[in-house]
Amino acid sequence: MTRLAKQRATVVAAMRKMQGHGLNHGSAGNVSLKVEGGMLVSPTGVAPDELAAEQVVYVSDSGAWNPAGSKPTSEWRMHLGLLQRRPDMPAVVHCRSRHATVLACAGREIPAFHYRIAMAGGARIPLAPYATFGTQELAEEIADTLDGFRACLMANHGQIAIGRTLDEALAVAVEVEEQAALYCGTLAIGGPVPLDEREMQRVAAAFLRYGETGESS
Repeated sequence: MTRLAKQRATVVAAMRKMQGHGLNHGSAGNVSLKVEGGMLVSPTGVAPDELAAEQVVYVSDSGAWNPAGSKPTSEWRMHLGLLQRRPDMPAVVHCRSRHATVLACAGREIPAFHYRIAMAGGARIPLAPYATFGTQELAEEIADTLDGFRACLMANHGQIAIGRTLDEALAVAVEVEEQAALYCGTLAIGGPVPLDEREMQRVAAAFLRYGETGESS
């Protein structure tokens, strides 16, 4: 199996894992992986359990793909722009997980109410402004919001996470959904008690020692 074939299989596996974690349903959600000269991205309109490796789309850095093959997700501009802006994070996971999307539709970012918020790269999980799906405007808003972060909510849309591998990006997305669910719960009983900035800085430093997704904590 060639390197590119293995990378295509990794994209398929990530889509199926995303569905297995309950972050996705049907053909919603998409993932991408930076490769030489461009990216591999999931196609539009194909459910994870029906997705084959050969359907994963190669999109060049200039935004071109083979018109005779599968068509990339409508969010390909967002993926390509983000991968180009963040060469340190060559993997992207985007989904409309339930609680993250509830908060995104309410116009709420997630504050530092729990120490594991730091796994997203800061003392909050920010909210990107709304823009129409599939547009260059959305791509730019997401790239700007993720400057210095590893995940954000997308207003009236969902969430997006990045990582050094697709498994790492997926782990971040899973944690975002968990924190979103917990935050929704605190809002139902009067709101959270936030942690201060100094504590969040200590936690962020600890995550760097134990692994950036904080899996051992």
